[in-house]
Amino acid sequence: MTEPVQVVDVSEKDPRGDRWGTRRFSLRGRVTLLAAVSVAGAVALVSLGAYLVVKENLYQQVDDNLRARAQAAVDSPQVQTELQQVPGAFLASADLQIGQLTVGEKIRLTYPQSGSRPPYGEDEIAVATGDKAFSLRTDPKTDSRVVALPQGPGQAMVLAQSLGPTKRTLNELSVVLFLIGGAGILVAAAAGTAVARAGLRPVDRLTSAAERVATTGDLRPIPVSGDDELARLTQSFNTMLGTVAESQERQRQLVADAGHELRTPLTSLRTNLELLLSASRPGARTLSDEDRSDIEADIRGQLDELTQLIGDLVELARQDEPRIEHERVEMVDVVERALDRARRRAGEIEFDVSLQPWVLTGDTSALERAVLNLLDNAVKFSPEGSTVGVRLYPVGDGTAVLEVADAGPGIADEDLPKVFDRFYRSSEARTLPGSGLGLAIVQHAAQRHGGDVYAGRAPEGGALMTLRLPGAPA
Repeated sequence: MTEPVQVVDVSEKDPRGDRWGTRRFSLRGRVTLLAAVSVAGAVALVSLGAYLVVKENLYQQVDDNLRARAQAAVDSPQVQTELQQVPGAFLASADLQIGQLTVGEKIRLTYPQSGSRPPYGEDEIAVATGDKAFSLRTDPKTDSRVVALPQGPGQAMVLAQSLGPTKRTLNELSVVLFLIGGAGILVAAAAGTAVARAGLRPVDRLTSAAERVATTGDLRPIPVSGDDELARLTQSFNTMLGTVAESQERQRQLVADAGHELRTPLTSLRTNLELLLSASRPGARTLSDEDRSDIEADIRGQLDELTQLIGDLVELARQDEPRIEHERVEMVDVVERALDRARRRAGEIEFDVSLQPWVLTGDTSALERAVLNLLDNAVKFSPEGSTVGVRLYPVGDGTAVLEVADAGPGIADEDLPKVFDRFYRSSEARTLPGSGLGLAIVQHAAQRHGGDVYAGRAPEGGALMTLRLPGAPA
């Protein structure tokens, strides 16, 4: 009977990290790790270089000292002992292995009785026979450096020095370098942690602010200190928070104003509909044809007012959307299309038009709607049979102005600063049809294209609306 096998799907990622559930390093951890790795690399390179230089120097000193002593041994006088005559260097070689290699019918090595026999091989024999001027090698069996110099016909002086003390010195040096390098890495890691903590403190504040905004919607700016890159990042974040706060405030104001403006026509529409429904019930007092006609006319007017208000609100919402693509706009064409639409509902009002070519980059439909709102506003306040003046001309500073002057009563001084506010309607305009959003749409379109709009008085006494837009002559 086989045991059940559990199959694990390893393709799924742990939400806390990468595949296999490994946790990603934080930025502070990466900075600390980078500092430690950088110092570790630098310390490793310096330590390795120092170790190799010291090692080379120590071995060179051993070789130089060994060759000098070998030459001194060759040059030393012969000393007569009780048994034989030997080099005088044998008497001062307690720290060396020294011997005299003689090659004849057979090979013989003479060395002090109190010392140990130095190693020899083919290299030393070649020196004794005169085939080589000298030899210097490391003997792997005894772990010593061996030097041989010729001493005479068939003879060579052989000296050997153990490498044990030199290797112990190198081992001690490697331990010291390792400890110093390890301490340096720990100090670098601690310094990297401190630097990361201090340097990333503004990032922590930005993170906390972003979390606070996401959780509470609080758009208060973050305190800025310093003038480095993180300070500029904080300033940019504060600018973004200010833009979001301003957008939210505009949305709240738009909703509040729209609700206020919609309440009156909806209330009137509901009242008229209730009157019609009550009159249609059995036993209720019937309405006269004149009353019914008046109520129906009121309903149609209220529906038209609601339609216009909703259309203006949709236009404002559409203009608030970011536009990625723009096109070449011929302002003369835009104004002429708006004039064609305005003439169809202007009645007996005439237009005195003077247009000079002007080109800019922008949204054709938004500019046409803005011009049409200016023309409709002029028509609304102009008496029958009057003339509305329309002028488009450059002013010489890289901008052109579109002036629309009506023959109406003009704008009161106290109303001039408010005419472009949303839903604002002067006392004279409250009895006329309109939503109070037309001029607000004009201002929004002008500012989106880098321009502006102004309200003033025409020479004839009516209102003068001036739309200024950047661009170039066609």
